[in-house]
Amino acid sequence: MPVPIPRQRAVLAAEGGQAHAAPRHDAAAPAHDTTAQGSGNGNGSGLSLLVIEDDPAGSLPVPELLDSAGKPIRIRTARNLTEAERLLTDDVHCILLDLALAGPGATAADEDELVALKHVLRLAPRHAVLALTADGDAERGAEAVRVGAQDYLFRDELDGRLLSRAIRYAVERKRADAAQRQLTESRLRAQENARLERGLLPTPLLEGSPLRFAARYRPGRSRALLGGDFYDTVRTPDGSVHVMIGDVCGHGPDEAALGVELRIAWRALTFAGLCGDELLSTLQKVLEHERADDEIFATLCTVDIAPDGRRAGLCLAGHPSPLIAREGRPAELLPYESSGPALGLLPRARWPRKQVELGGKWSLMLYTDGLIEGRIGRGNQRLGQEGMVEMVRRQIAAGLQGDELLEAAVNEVRDLNGGDLTDDVAVLLLDRAPGGR
Repeated sequence: MPVPIPRQRAVLAAEGGQAHAAPRHDAAAPAHDTTAQGSGNGNGSGLSLLVIEDDPAGSLPVPELLDSAGKPIRIRTARNLTEAERLLTDDVHCILLDLALAGPGATAADEDELVALKHVLRLAPRHAVLALTADGDAERGAEAVRVGAQDYLFRDELDGRLLSRAIRYAVERKRADAAQRQLTESRLRAQENARLERGLLPTPLLEGSPLRFAARYRPGRSRALLGGDFYDTVRTPDGSVHVMIGDVCGHGPDEAALGVELRIAWRALTFAGLCGDELLSTLQKVLEHERADDEIFATLCTVDIAPDGRRAGLCLAGHPSPLIAREGRPAELLPYESSGPALGLLPRARWPRKQVELGGKWSLMLYTDGLIEGRIGRGNQRLGQEGMVEMVRRQIAAGLQGDELLEAAVNEVRDLNGGDLTDDVAVLLLDRAPGGR
């Protein structure tokens, strides 16, 4: 037998225990009904109710319903859950479900009396739901609320005032529950961000070293989670200071988690005595086993500074070369001609370690590409490494150093871009001043 076409009506006054329907709208085009234009979250100019009952036109007396503004509440009726699913559009605010309705596939032997309600809650998780139960069956109504309904009503006690108030209450309670859930999720995300930040941006282990350390991190625009930028700095028992900075391609929790793994692996391998090509080859194996897919790669820059602070070994894996400012000389980039590919691109790649002279007094700045890929003004021109070098030279000439230098650099890059950068920015600075700590 064909399923009857669902009908929609605006209920006005109850006469003789039944509500007479106003002229019907065409059921095939319910979008033309302007009584309520909203979504299931309760936003709109009116309220609409979906009644699910075996024969709502013949057995359920629906009285006159008005919303808080005195406007008629639009009512849709469905004889079964199949019809209800068709009528459950975004402009429905509340569902009134008769608990006596049989659930999908239910038999007389079913012990679960709330199977229909559970089906509706799965079908409409964003909608407010009122449960309709037999007169005096408060235990079943309370169980319906425990399962997920916003409230329950007795079938024989329905009147316009009670039902209108119950609908408004259910919609507002659902909205409050949704707001509370979003707040809880926001707090959980904040806690997750904090954990990721501690993993990506750790406290440096430089006890006993005369080097001074500073760092800045700024997430890219419109991201709640950190991206894949990470760094670390440690001092090994022989007095050498090791520093690294890296960037996993992409943004999100998976990339951030991989960045944390690479940073922790780098710290462990460094304390185990590895450096240069041997260390980076091992990190590539870690990345290959831990990444979500074969397209993920990571750039990396590592510097190991000798105990006397005058020499260093540099390895680049597809990463921008650090900037060094020596006493009496303008800031410049360290040599990068011998750099290797990013980790994860070539299975048998090699990363040569280049020896560089630092001098007696110097500042070494490591950064991710977010610092140099910002635009200059409204055009397509990028700041680039040359522009960054000129910018840092000016700031050093103005007497900036340490935290102030990094803060000024990040702020100027943002200002040149005309707002927040699209990519994350991580930048750190190591200073050596002989005779000071």
